[in-house]
Amino acid sequence: MSALSFPYHEPREGFWGEKTVTLNFCEEDYVMSYYIAEVCNTITNFLFLWLGVRGLKGCLQYGHAPIFFVTFIGYIIVGCGSTLFHATLKYPMQLVDELAMIYTTCFMAYATFSYGRSSGFSFVLGTGLIGLAYYITAHYYETKDPQFHQDAYAILTATVVFSNMWIMERVLRPALKAREQKRPSSSTMPSTRAFLSQMWIMVATGLSIFLGGYLIWNLDNMYCNKIRRWRHQIQLPWSVVLEGHAWWHLMTGIGAYYYIVWRIWIQRCLDGDEDKFRLYWPSVFHLPDVRTVDDLPAGEDKKGQ
Repeated sequence: MSALSFPYHEPREGFWGEKTVTLNFCEEDYVMSYYIAEVCNTITNFLFLWLGVRGLKGCLQYGHAPIFFVTFIGYIIVGCGSTLFHATLKYPMQLVDELAMIYTTCFMAYATFSYGRSSGFSFVLGTGLIGLAYYITAHYYETKDPQFHQDAYAILTATVVFSNMWIMERVLRPALKAREQKRPSSSTMPSTRAFLSQMWIMVATGLSIFLGGYLIWNLDNMYCNKIRRWRHQIQLPWSVVLEGHAWWHLMTGIGAYYYIVWRIWIQRCLDGDEDKFRLYWPSVFHLPDVRTVDDLPAGEDKKGQ
């Protein structure tokens, strides 16, 4: 390995000049490139762009609700903002990244709580979420307190996730059972138990990936000095596996993608469209998506009975 390794550059002034961000991460600045401040933290955001485009294509191809198209646009903006944030270490790019996270979660909150409600309720909800997003934006811009942003994001995300768990069990499960009882015994439709089991496994997988990334990032912060020494000992390119915040990008990008697809599938089932659509997720090594039955591989629509 030593013959295939090369050392980091010494710390230096980079292309983008003085950093103005309020956060800096354990990846050392400009030691891998003169033009990109944090190379690993920058390029790992490309996953958001790829998954976001994948999500947009699915929304257009299968006619999912417009709010999910908007959510995937927000997801892509998070990736773009984070790319520029880590590449330049400039505060405006940090705001694009962090505030897009808040706005995208607000879109998911709207998708969750407006479903099946009147237009009047949806208008009030939308207005309230806009007001909440404005308050978070103004307060964060004034205080520049990263803990406030992290707490706001965590509370919003937890609210949406736990609400959808409640909807799965208290609203969706009874609805699926009622429709299952009306189907003839010769039906090839998967059972309610099969639908919900697959959904719960996907939720657990997505959350585990997301929280795993959060754990790695925190370990990266706690043991940064030691990890930096290890990186210099191992040298490039092998040392990139120790870039904890880069792993956070990859794992939260996947976890957030699961999270959006989960809500799309819940909404399709609440609409009573489980006979027309399926959650296509053949294994944990395959990204899930919601497809029409006609677009499934042969035999997939009968799995899980």
